[in-house]
Amino acid sequence: MNKRKLSFWQIWNMSFGFLGIQFGFALQGGFMSRIFQTLGAAKDDIPMLWIAAPLTGLLVQPIIGYMSDRTWSAKWGRRRPYFLFGAILSSIALFLVPHSPTLWIAAGFLWILDASINISMEPFRALVADKLPDSQRSYGFVMQTLIIGIGTWVASSLPWLVSQLGVSDSAASGVVPMSVKVAFAIGALVFLASILYTVFTTTEYPPEDMEEFEREKAKKNQFIPDIINNIGSMPTTMKKLGVVQFFSWFAFFTMWSMANPALTEHVFKTPAPVEANYKMEIIEQSEAYNIANTAFQKSSNLVGSYMGTYGLSSMAFALLLVLYTSKRRINRKYVHMGALILGGIGFLLMKYIPSHEYLTISFVLIGLAWGSILSMPYAMLSSSVNPKKMGVIMGIFNMFIVIPQIVAALGGVNFVSSLLGDQAINAMTVAGISLILAGLANFLIVNPKAITYQTVEE
Repeated sequence: MNKRKLSFWQIWNMSFGFLGIQFGFALQGGFMSRIFQTLGAAKDDIPMLWIAAPLTGLLVQPIIGYMSDRTWSAKWGRRRPYFLFGAILSSIALFLVPHSPTLWIAAGFLWILDASINISMEPFRALVADKLPDSQRSYGFVMQTLIIGIGTWVASSLPWLVSQLGVSDSAASGVVPMSVKVAFAIGALVFLASILYTVFTTTEYPPEDMEEFEREKAKKNQFIPDIINNIGSMPTTMKKLGVVQFFSWFAFFTMWSMANPALTEHVFKTPAPVEANYKMEIIEQSEAYNIANTAFQKSSNLVGSYMGTYGLSSMAFALLLVLYTSKRRINRKYVHMGALILGGIGFLLMKYIPSHEYLTISFVLIGLAWGSILSMPYAMLSSSVNPKKMGVIMGIFNMFIVIPQIVAALGGVNFVSSLLGDQAINAMTVAGISLILAGLANFLIVNPKAITYQTVEE
């Protein structure tokens, strides 16, 4: 099928729903560990509590990708029904997460939230490949990254902003502060509204051969064999990108799960207070606990706000790439390599900064890596696979995102960090080393079509 080139606003409209998806991910990534700590989790237990997130991605994305490849409605298209269903579930879960009364309920809500976000997210990746010709693929994925950057920046700063408007950061022991609850409620509203915008402003191409599509759709019990077959016939470029993805996502999972305990402890000097260390029946000790807890909550707001900087940085990086790739070719391999190495340096700097203001430098560098991770691997992959199987291929590619996170959650982060010492900040050093290794792994990519594509007619 000869796909026509789309205008800036058409690509913007089809990508806008990612604003809501990233609100969900940013609130989850920036504040779930804080919620776990507030509900009594020890810092060494936090990675394991995050296991729900990658496991749901491992299960949900290939299934949703397979199903969306076999879905077609003249009114709703192929991918949009999944956007909408996932958005409704995600919005409900986002609202409920900070109201969790116990640790196990919070972990359960994380499971539901991540599964719901994945239902919306995977078809968005496939939509870019569905709608855009090869010459606009980099442009399209970078546009998604631009919108993701906006979402990360705003959502990560929401608890701090809500607190500045007068909503309390103080709460009783084991209760999430109202500032976080209000922030998550705003995120739920933005999630649903932005997905609805894309659903109602974007159309989709029908299957190129409707008769063949209906025959494929009519086949029964093909899901497992098809998934196994597609894994077995995985292109070489996809396997090599998998190595890059492994180290990239190990690093970012480490940041999402451990940045709050690491930075509140090492940089802000306000670790989460342990209630067992205070005699709460004694007024002075109860007041001391409340003071320490409020200091931890306020520092956590600032950690979230600083983390938002990587969204802002990735947005600026994506904007530059949008402007450049709309007219010229880029070498995806070297762009991705350089961005990942700079992000790794950002993580390594965290252990040595003299005050929290310098965290901005670290997260700006991390944002360059994040902006590249959200665009370059997908642009390289989409130029190397069968377009008729784009949904299921993108779902399978997600394995290279979730497997490193599962490894990290099952003890990888704690084990490697412990080799450097028992301070929580060592987890950020591990993230930095991992991201630099991801950058160097780009030397494995040699397919010319994956590395670069001419984005304008010569």
